[in-house]
Amino acid sequence: MNHYETVFILNPVLSDVQVKETVKKFEDYLVSKGAEMTHKEDWGLKKLAYPIQKKKTGFYHLFEYRVTGDVIAPFELEFRRDDSVMRYLTVKLDKHAKAWAEVRKSRVKSAAKN
Repeated sequence: MNHYETVFILNPVLSDVQVKETVKKFEDYLVSKGAEMTHKEDWGLKKLAYPIQKKKTGFYHLFEYRVTGDVIAPFELEFRRDDSVMRYLTVKLDKHAKAWAEVRKSRVKSAAKN
């Protein structure tokens, strides 16, 4: 099993309930394919570097998970089929990226405590 990280941006016109349902849908898809979710982050509504579909903001989410490589292509197809997804990026993590992800997770946890 390989270690992957996916960041995706959801349309800003979605309600909080719709955003949560969409995120849950993608998480359930991965788990149903045998993925082990190691970390999730909700980065919230952020300004985009450039307009996408005439939108200037989007809801950012990050999934970090372990799964076999044959699941990634169908997973990305689900992103392309969903109109609420504006952009997505999936990256296979090497040992250096895994170490950086651990540092990022510890920062998020310490920030949540304060």
